[in-house]
Amino acid sequence: LKSAASGAAPSCSLPALSRCAAAGPAVGAMGRAPKAAVDIGEMVARDFIFSKADEPHATRRQEILKAHPEIKQLMGHEWRTKYIVLATVALQTFMAWLTLDWRWSYYLAAIYVVGATANHSLFLAIHELSHNLGAKTPGQNKLIAMVANFPICIAYCITFKPYHMEHHRCQGQDGIDTDIPTFLEAKLITLTAFNYVDHCLRKALFMFCQIFAYALRPCLTKPEMVPYGGWLAANWGAQLAFDFAVAYLWGPQALLYFLLSTFFAGSLHPTAGHFLAEHYVMEGSTETYSYYGPLNALTYNVGFHNEHHDFPNIAWSSLPKVRDMAPEFYNDLPQCKSWTGVILRYMFDDSISPFSRVKRDKKRA
Repeated sequence: LKSAASGAAPSCSLPALSRCAAAGPAVGAMGRAPKAAVDIGEMVARDFIFSKADEPHATRRQEILKAHPEIKQLMGHEWRTKYIVLATVALQTFMAWLTLDWRWSYYLAAIYVVGATANHSLFLAIHELSHNLGAKTPGQNKLIAMVANFPICIAYCITFKPYHMEHHRCQGQDGIDTDIPTFLEAKLITLTAFNYVDHCLRKALFMFCQIFAYALRPCLTKPEMVPYGGWLAANWGAQLAFDFAVAYLWGPQALLYFLLSTFFAGSLHPTAGHFLAEHYVMEGSTETYSYYGPLNALTYNVGFHNEHHDFPNIAWSSLPKVRDMAPEFYNDLPQCKSWTGVILRYMFDDSISPFSRVKRDKKRA
């Protein structure tokens, strides 16, 4: 574990991580050590972190554009996205066929190493396309997203967009931003835990099954935002046709390859660490973190998350350039050093829980 500001942190075993605050800055995976590590808490939080301040990205965007107006030149779509999507879908389709007769041990290994990584990449291609950053028109972006959706096996790309746009417009706003865990989730994981071990096990179980929370929470808490209409029907029609074709040609095991790839892509998988690393408060009161490690190469640079929230109309390929152009705005922000590390910290640090998210009151219209 390292601190970006001060080098090596004190060595602490993972089960004891929550009790190491008094010994030194046990922050590790999330960058710099806080000025008062003990304040982050040897006690388990009982509620969310409420803030009266506006979300930080709109203000920083204005400041950056004032200092670096040339960043506007980076805005626009990335033409290569559609080809990467097609190559990833082709890879997954090939793997679904190739593994049909493999032994279960090899089959599951292929799913975890290749399938889950590829499908998580497709999750983030759909994220990119929801911002209309893969083609010139919204319709073209939706069509590419439907193709990216195929190996995921369940139609969701059209439904994802309105919820994600609300996350950007209303980050942290209570009752609007469905990226934040519900109080029920936090209660089941944290408030009803009997002790440290029970809390760790519940958080580990949540991480193992977190794909269900991310898929179902938005539609269950805000069903009125489901975008019923022609595009949703097209998404489901195209997806069901693809699923039927795969099952007809190669049988149910090929579909199982896709489904298990989707499950593990959102489970205990290194790429899934970004779900936690982006907005869980791991240092002070910072609510958005960037990760600059090698897994960005497989995930459309989603690790450049401060840059993405500051400029959601800049495509993945140009996000590193934002940091290069405006280093004074980013280099001193707390960073996530490891997506795997943040998963482990979430599970074993008692002070981190579903409550480790910033909420703010809903703005009046």
